[in-house]
Amino acid sequence: MKVMNYKDQAATLMNGETVKNVAARVMIGRNDGADKFCMRVFEIEKNGFTPMHSHDWEHEVFVHAGQGRVFIEDGWHDISAGSTIFVPPNVDHQFKNTSDDTMTFICVIPAGAPEL
Repeated sequence: MKVMNYKDQAATLMNGETVKNVAARVMIGRNDGADKFCMRVFEIEKNGFTPMHSHDWEHEVFVHAGQGRVFIEDGWHDISAGSTIFVPPNVDHQFKNTSDDTMTFICVIPAGAPEL
């Protein structure tokens, strides 16, 4: 069993040409004995974005705070706190923060996929 505040988990900071102002945390994963899923929390700061990418696994996303846009296969969609997003396998996708506040979302992926 594991109970903790997500901010107590060390973040991996991501900045580069394809990713900007992103902090990612693996909250529940293989190191916790989770053998079906991995739960991650992402924080995207002002002007930040994840890379445009696709992969062989799906993921489910819940936006906890902030607002932004998500690109999924057919174009950009506005998202905000309370939004849920399903990203199918092998579909291009990207998240962008469009506000001055931090956008925070939970992303669940199947076990076996790279956790970060």
